[in-house]
Order: sequence, then C-alpha cells, then structure tokens
Amino acid sequence: MQFAARRDGYVLIAPVTIFLLAMLAIPFLVDLLYSVSRVTFETLRSPSYLGPTNFLSVIRDHAFWGAMLFSLRFALLTTIAQVAIGISLAVFLAPLLSKRPWLMAILMLPMMAAPALVGLMYRLILHEFVGVLPYYFYLFFNDSPSFLGPRNAFWTLVAVETLQWTPFGLLILYSSYQSIPLEIRESAAIDGAGPWRRLIAIELPWMRPTILLVTFIRFIDSFRVFDNVYTLSGPGAGGDTTTMSIYIYEAFFHGDDIGVAVAASLILLLLSFVVLAGLLRLSRRRS
Repeated sequence: MQFAARRDGYVLIAPVTIFLLAMLAIPFLVDLLYSVSRVTFETLRSPSYLGPTNFLSVIRDHAFWGAMLFSLRFALLTTIAQVAIGISLAVFLAPLLSKRPWLMAILMLPMMAAPALVGLMYRLILHEFVGVLPYYFYLFFNDSPSFLGPRNAFWTLVAVETLQWTPFGLLILYSSYQSIPLEIRESAAIDGAGPWRRLIAIELPWMRPTILLVTFIRFIDSFRVFDNVYTLSGPGAGGDTTTMSIYIYEAFFHGDDIGVAVAASLILLLLSFVVLAGLLRLSRRRS
C-alpha cells in the first residue's frame, strides 16, 4: 500500500518535474557552460573554454560594481517610499474606500500600464525641450531643472518607479488593514487609545507580516528594474543610471560578449541567494 501511494505520488509530480527540468535546469546548465567560455553570436554553437576569466573580468570591472551600487540605492529608496506611502494611503483612505470600493480600480491604473510605456510617457513629459513640465517651469520661473540630466536623473527615476508601483503596495496593505478585527479596535478605543496609539500599538504590528512581504517583493522587483529606466535615461552619462539588468543587457547585445553577460548574471544570482538565505535565517531567529 505504501509503495503504491509513493508510486502514485511520483506519477503525479512527474509532469511538473519534467517541465522544470526542461525550462530551468537545461538553460541553467547552458549558462554555466557559457559563463566559462568565450562566446559571441557567431560562436554560440562552438564556445571556446576560458575557465574563470569571465568571472574575473566582471569582478574587476568598475562598471559592474557601479551598477550594483546604483541598483541597491534605487531599490532601497523606492521600496521605502512605496511601503511608507502605501501604508499611509491604506490607513487614511480606508473610510473612503470602504464606502466606495470602485475607487480602488482608479488607484490601480498606474500599475496597469507597461513599464516601458510609462518610461516613454515620462520621457515626453520631462524632455528638456519639448516636455510639458519644463515648459511650465520656464513659463512661471524662467528656468527649469534638467530632470533627466546627470544631477537629477536618479531622483527622477526613483519618483517614476514610486508613482507607478505604489498602488501595488496600497492594494495588499489595504487588504491587510481591513482584515484587522473590528472588536480589537473597539476594545482599544474603550480603553482610551486614540487613533495614533491604535495605529502604532495594534494596527501596524498586525500588518507586520504583510508589510515585510510587500517590502521583500518590491525590493526584488526594483532591484532588477530595466524597462522604465532604459526608456527614460538608458545607461546614463558615464553609466550613472546603469542598473544590473542594463549592465547585463549592454554586455550581451552591445558588447557581443555573451560569456561576460552570463557570468555577471550568475554572480547576481549567487548574491541574491546569499541575501535570501540571510533573511530566512534572521526570520527563523526572530520566530
């Protein structure tokens, strides 16, 4: 009986296992091969073995660490802004959204657009010569900052990313806020706790798992951002706005050095696993 149940289990998971092997394991093995080889578009079928040269080239490349630093700064700032604004909107708009739930659909509209289209839209709005916003700056102040220039490009990208993806945090955090039992709020109010006291002592601790989940998801998504950054500013002057995704893209398509691009992606994958393992270990210690 036990053998039959185990056999049935293997049969049931076989399709998923085959799919994962075909879609994940085989490409990963190909990436491992390319990462230690000299590969271009002309030699995809006949890579020449180099050893760890590609990895050493990536590690010694200042542009790689610059892209890593930019991605970390960008992800941290946008994640903090999105979570903070999402919590504020979820709390203060809760009475309005509970009476008019259809307003949530309107608030979700920025998230529905493709990031590349959002980048192109803001590129037109913020363009130094034909943009709408610089036009009104010149009209009222006789001057306009260069929103996509070297000094302001980073903060412009942070603002665009925050404006587009804050609705994602709002949706999840509002659902968590609404799940707090009404009896807890009423008991705290009877005990004399005001709105701010209830928020800090009851509601935010109740929402803590959801806040951590949203923070984790948005950090990962912001760290690997490509679309809107590439359409807005590209790599930037001197690589000032080069994210990790753009660095890998430039090495792959423009540099025609597939081995270096794959090696950089594997290093990024390894660092992501290290960070994830550290977060899981920290969460287990706290629990």
